[in-house]
Amino acid sequence: MSLLVVGLSHRSAPVSVLERASLAVEARTKLLQDTLAAEPATEAAVLATCNRIELYADVDKFHAGVAELSTLLAQHSGVGLDELTPYLYVHYEDRAVHHLFSVACGLDSMVVGEGQILGQIKDALALGQELHTAGRLLNDLFQQALRVGKRAHSETGIDRAGQSLVTFGLEQLADGDEVTAWAAGKRALVIGAGSMSSLAAATLARAGVDEIVVANRTRARADRLVEILGQAGVPTARAVTMAGVADELTRADVVVSCTGATGLVLTAEAVAGALGVDFETATQAPEAPAAAPGELDQHAAWVENGSAAAQDRAVRRVPVRPAVTGPARLHLLDLAMPRDIDGAAHRVDGVRLVDIESLAEASADAPMAADVDQVRTIVADEVAAFGAAQRAAHITPTVVALRTMAADVVAGEIARLDGRLPDLDEKQRAEITQTVRRVVDKLLHAPTVRVKQLASEPGGAGYADALRELFDLDPQTVAAVSRADLNDPNRGRS
Repeated sequence: MSLLVVGLSHRSAPVSVLERASLAVEARTKLLQDTLAAEPATEAAVLATCNRIELYADVDKFHAGVAELSTLLAQHSGVGLDELTPYLYVHYEDRAVHHLFSVACGLDSMVVGEGQILGQIKDALALGQELHTAGRLLNDLFQQALRVGKRAHSETGIDRAGQSLVTFGLEQLADGDEVTAWAAGKRALVIGAGSMSSLAAATLARAGVDEIVVANRTRARADRLVEILGQAGVPTARAVTMAGVADELTRADVVVSCTGATGLVLTAEAVAGALGVDFETATQAPEAPAAAPGELDQHAAWVENGSAAAQDRAVRRVPVRPAVTGPARLHLLDLAMPRDIDGAAHRVDGVRLVDIESLAEASADAPMAADVDQVRTIVADEVAAFGAAQRAAHITPTVVALRTMAADVVAGEIARLDGRLPDLDEKQRAEITQTVRRVVDKLLHAPTVRVKQLASEPGGAGYADALRELFDLDPQTVAAVSRADLNDPNRGRS
């Protein structure tokens, strides 16, 4: 196993970099195809969420693999390699397994313990399988990661350590109030109909909002989500096209947006207009307070390195006045990456905006549950078990090839015996054949069992090579067994 992961997340990179490096589905497809075409990689999978982008690969050379995967991430994300490199992390072999298992359990999430990451890991595996870039190693790895994540949630109280990003975001909007009390009687507008938006709509429904309006570029998907909400008992749920967002914004109390758009879905002017005020007038202040230390530098750096559109969005996110101190008339939750809602909207009186960046800041102070330690123990145990299983699997084709060779030797000797003793009857011949096979099986049993045990231990990969050398096994025969195992349609089913 030569598993390598190169990536960046909310723990290693500022949101401004993550936003620019986000990958659309089409970009993920091309990234996987190009990774497999690169010399060091034989398998590839990409895990891309709103707060992480990770490229997994089975490589034959570590340093060449790191260089190639880093370059490919830069090329497909649109962020220059020199700028991206300081934010990248690298994990190799068992550390890479440990990282993915930790991610699957929610230990590396922005909100510790959230379970949505399992669906995203499943989607990453499905894409790799669809494109045939995920082979035996990554299929085993991602399927086991899903099992480990489910185990962590079922055997521990990790769910108490955090909620989904949606729930956490709504708690921030509620600003200390109970979400159910805060949501009661409100009208909600959900922009987008993907997995995150659907989760947001379901969460709002459980919280007790009176009405949910779903807006989506594809009307059929919005209609389907509305149908599901109706079955869940939402008093009023209806769908609109994106053209209807402006009108719905004037009636909404809560807006949750998570689309795949590359530009802004809601501008600050549109938000201000929905409240009946002029943006420029509403955001003018006689004396704007100074930005927090480093804040202008951060945005200035982004402007210098970004495109013209990114520059405009970056400048508009520099706070010119503090957030509204009075009661909010419009609550905005932006869960998209890149962002859907102009950050400058928070400067409009009566608007409360929570986005990925503010969620990251808030989650840094969230309490950790004691169950986290138990999950870490589960991860450590599962990493050890996975490594042992992979090392044992590495020697299995060699053991199978050895037993196949032994069976061929037995068959050859029995055929030779038939030529020398043609008068043997069927009973005598069967008894001799069974005796020879028992002798061979007994001679091979202890060595093959022991070599599997030794191979499962750290550093045991060399036992397969030793076995092939000692018994002069044909490498092509061993490779044929490996290919047959890989092509087994029942392999990996759980």
